[in-house]
Amino acid sequence: MYGVGEYLADVTLGVTHPDDLPQPKIKKRTQNFTKRPCPACGYPARRHDLRTRTLHHLGDPGSGRPVDVQLRYSVHYCCRCKKYFSANTGHIAAPHSHYTHEVVALAVRIVVEDGLPYREASWHLWRDHRVFVPFSTIQKWIEASGKKNPCED
Repeated sequence: MYGVGEYLADVTLGVTHPDDLPQPKIKKRTQNFTKRPCPACGYPARRHDLRTRTLHHLGDPGSGRPVDVQLRYSVHYCCRCKKYFSANTGHIAAPHSHYTHEVVALAVRIVVEDGLPYREASWHLWRDHRVFVPFSTIQKWIEASGKKNPCED
């Protein structure tokens, strides 16, 4: 039996092959609409296609497994403008990002407020939140936010 404050070794410590890591839990979200107004002209554009995007989210601390969000969204075609556009998914993640806003905010907070170096912040995110973020990605997020001097680390 383990007590409060007792050190427990990480079960993934020493794993050298990615297939040996715990498989992520999949949470499904959808932004699927039959019609959306065109951002250029406002015409109600019909759904043309459905796409899926996988995003890394904060893991489940109870099971010790990472969480991936499978976001299914609609792509629409405006016959007036002759342009394609996607349903807005900006409230979940930034465009072209592989991580949710919560992961980005937590990583920035760990580095800026807690003062951890990028590599240790990356390890902290995996150990405590079961989301793997390369330290170079964290560095890019910090530099983009402009909150830390790049010469500090």
